[in-house]
Amino acid sequence: MAVPHLQQPSFLLASLKADCMNKPFAQRCHDLEIVIEDFPAKELHAIFPWLVENIFGSLDGIIIGWNLRCLHGRANPTEYAVALDFLDPSGPMMKLVYKLQAEEYRYEFPVSYLPGPVKASMQERVLPECSLYHNKVQFPPSGGLGSNLALNPFEYYMFYFAISLITQRNSPTTHHVSPSNSAYFSLVDTYLKWFLPTEGSVLPPPSSNPGGGIPSPAPRSPAVPFTSYGIHHTSLLKRHIAHQPSVNADPASQEIWRSETVLKVFVEMWLHHYSLEMYQKMQSPHVKLEVLHYRLSISSTHHSSPAQSGYQALHAYQESFKPTEEHVLVIRLLVKHLHAFANSLKPEPLSPSAHSHTASPLEEFKRVVIPRFVQQKLYIFLQHCFGHWPLDASFRAVLEMWLSYVQPWRYAPEKPLQNAELQPRSVSEKWAPFIQENLLMYTKLFVGFLNRALRTDLVSAKNALMVFRVAKVFAQPNLAEMIQKGEQLFLEPELVIPHRQHRIFMTPTLGGSFLSSWPPAITDASFKVKSHVYCLEGQESQYKQMFGPEVRNLVLRLAQLIGQAQQTAKSISDHSAETMASQSFLSWFRFSPSDMNGSYTGNDLDEIGQDIIKKTDEYLEKAQEYLCQIFRLNEAQLTQMIMNCGAAQDENGKKQLPDCIESEDGLILTPLGRYQIINGLRRFEIEYQGDTDLQPIRSYENATLVRLLFQLSSGINQRFADQMEILCSREEFIGRLCRYHLTNPFLAEKGRHSPALKQRSGRSRRPRISLRFLASYRTLLSLFMIYFIASWFCIGPLACTFIILLGYLLYAIVMTFFTERWKPHQH
Repeated sequence: MAVPHLQQPSFLLASLKADCMNKPFAQRCHDLEIVIEDFPAKELHAIFPWLVENIFGSLDGIIIGWNLRCLHGRANPTEYAVALDFLDPSGPMMKLVYKLQAEEYRYEFPVSYLPGPVKASMQERVLPECSLYHNKVQFPPSGGLGSNLALNPFEYYMFYFAISLITQRNSPTTHHVSPSNSAYFSLVDTYLKWFLPTEGSVLPPPSSNPGGGIPSPAPRSPAVPFTSYGIHHTSLLKRHIAHQPSVNADPASQEIWRSETVLKVFVEMWLHHYSLEMYQKMQSPHVKLEVLHYRLSISSTHHSSPAQSGYQALHAYQESFKPTEEHVLVIRLLVKHLHAFANSLKPEPLSPSAHSHTASPLEEFKRVVIPRFVQQKLYIFLQHCFGHWPLDASFRAVLEMWLSYVQPWRYAPEKPLQNAELQPRSVSEKWAPFIQENLLMYTKLFVGFLNRALRTDLVSAKNALMVFRVAKVFAQPNLAEMIQKGEQLFLEPELVIPHRQHRIFMTPTLGGSFLSSWPPAITDASFKVKSHVYCLEGQESQYKQMFGPEVRNLVLRLAQLIGQAQQTAKSISDHSAETMASQSFLSWFRFSPSDMNGSYTGNDLDEIGQDIIKKTDEYLEKAQEYLCQIFRLNEAQLTQMIMNCGAAQDENGKKQLPDCIESEDGLILTPLGRYQIINGLRRFEIEYQGDTDLQPIRSYENATLVRLLFQLSSGINQRFADQMEILCSREEFIGRLCRYHLTNPFLAEKGRHSPALKQRSGRSRRPRISLRFLASYRTLLSLFMIYFIASWFCIGPLACTFIILLGYLLYAIVMTFFTERWKPHQH
């Protein structure tokens, strides 16, 4: 881009903005690369905020920027490749970031666009525990809530990149393309592999200084006094810088700082979201007391009102957070990579003293990355999703993210044996500490999934697949035993030992750097489990055992519903086969009994193939088998229970009524009965029990024709009633033919068993003609097609009408012979 070096920054910015309107995307990126290479940091400093917003979009979502979430390689291969190259960790954009980082510039990021919990705490003048915000908050001189974060270029870039996943969710998307194929998803994967490598170390950033690297951010003084969540830990990295006043930073410090910053930004922007109830629950009593002391200390100042700040923080958190499927998929990518990153930790040396001197900062980071930075926020995020996600198949994304977290052995470097594919791979005992320190991830979320599964339609193949996936994962050999061992450790009573009497269960210090003052390793396994549970749920929480009687009853209910769903799928399959076999062309001209009484006997599975129904049955059968393995259920007894309690058919092949209780006002549905109706397991036989000609006009009928044909039918029936009665009373074939086609035997049969319908059924047995079927659009279309085809063969309308009547007469004769209703009437 031919821009003179003597231009002021405002001219450079104006020129770049003009290029955005006039030049193609690839040319703009090429020009930007030249500008970044040729211009000094002083001039690039002015265009950096605009460029970041132009790429990732504005924080309010109005400007969509490059729309990386909708940029896919198949649809736009050229733009996709250019964008990835420009934003690559070694690409031009990162070179700009490091060039500005060397000059220690700062950029403002509004607090109002941070996640809800962070924003609420800052508006109460309470500093969040994450060190990402420490020494960065700036308030306006006149007071108020319009605070900003002063971020260095690397932090500013990563903040915008991460939060664009949230702020740009309303931008137009391509629904037929998977989010995992977007440029944004690819960049997340690239940044994780670059800054959190599983092999080797992080590559040093390119330096514009010939004699040194890019300095890490130096400590800064806070602008206003803050109360902090828990204890404020000083990062060891900052301690490194304090002891090294020169500009040249230790390469290990560079590696630590960038890796830690990327992870903290991703976790804060993507996981630090939860409901208002959880926000209040997360505030421990000592934090609330500390906040109260702080409010009392500033109550006499003129900067803010203590009552107002608390109300405003509570009001600011009323916004609902609804994660998207794309958001969950990105978090799953983060979880999978963090497992691979943590599992790439080198084996510990035999001598602890040797470990303390030889372990690199990156190795130490791998050791604590999941428990310290991810565990708590991911658990709360999953709880929010389990409780608020719709009861549909889109929950599969949340489910797979959860299953990825609880199976770290899938991302371990060791490879399974060649014959391990034939049988399930046993979970090694070396994962017992991870399971114990993440017990709630296994037990409480499993119970949450059970409660969801009991409210979903298990006849659906996608819902059946989710139940199968969870059952299969928890049925892995040795996993259930290790979970049960963790529960036993938690329920182990506290021994009255002096060194145990005054133990305090502290929350994990998510705030400081991983090299901050880490508490000594706890060798007591029982204390580890208790600390994990109390940190996430509070010391007054009531723990529900996964292998206790209450959850076991839930599993039995789920097994029963699985059996009922299998029976429903089978009945739907049989019904669909019978329906397909009984369909005929002439049936278009006539209502079947099911059409006339208005009942619906189908399900969504009516429109899908037999292969899907078969696969659903396989999923449910295997899920039930896995549940029996996990909870040691007797399959024979379980099968008998399902047959006794879940049988959906009586001796006549008709479904039983939903579960009800009798009261003075009649039958009242129980919760089980409501579930049976919602999922199509059972239903009330709702039938129209009156005159079929007086039914409400249907959507597939012409209202005018219905009324005209009713008047015509009524006139014919009134005029020829006696003659039709004589014909129907005859015992030969003519009588049987008239009785079959001029009476309503379906309603007459109902009248025999229902005294309330005897009078109505008596009227229905009187012979009469009904022409209402001619008002159906289906019948009209068929007649039009027949007349149209007949015109091609030079058959006149009169002859065509005669052929139709003759065909219908032959159909009536055949139906009279080959049905059970041809027998003479029993008066």
